[in-house]
Amino acid sequence: MNKTERIPAWLRRTGIEVAGWSLVVLGVAALVLPGPGLLMVVAGLAVLSLRYHFADRWLHPIKERAFRAAAQGVQTVPRIIGSVSGSLAVIAAGVIWGLWRRVPQWWSLQDSWWLPGGWVTGGTLIGSGIIGLALIVYSFVRFRRTSPSRSQASET
Repeated sequence: MNKTERIPAWLRRTGIEVAGWSLVVLGVAALVLPGPGLLMVVAGLAVLSLRYHFADRWLHPIKERAFRAAAQGVQTVPRIIGSVSGSLAVIAAGVIWGLWRRVPQWWSLQDSWWLPGGWVTGGTLIGSGIIGLALIVYSFVRFRRTSPSRSQASET
């Protein structure tokens, strides 16, 4: 008996549904918020493709788009500097958010409308920035060092 047979079918289906859809929803949110949006959508579709054919069909074009975007992100030095600066800015915002808990004086609405501060929010931003830096390093190693123009130039 293998490991998947030990898990009841209903629990496996539920786990795939919850994990897959959660990753897709969080990935879509991370497309506009700090975080690895396309990567999370790809991960969610990969999980959902265990049960659904539509997810398998969507997985490959989105995965190609994510890899193309990653390759373009490390194509030039200014893009790399911009990406690293953006990730460091998100980390800095997380530290500031964690340390600064009071409502700023320039806030014109009621204090209760100010975004929640503290280390939960700050830690999330710091984590997003670290993930961003890790993805930049991954993209650099995977796409920048093995680009066709570089390998052809080294052969001549």
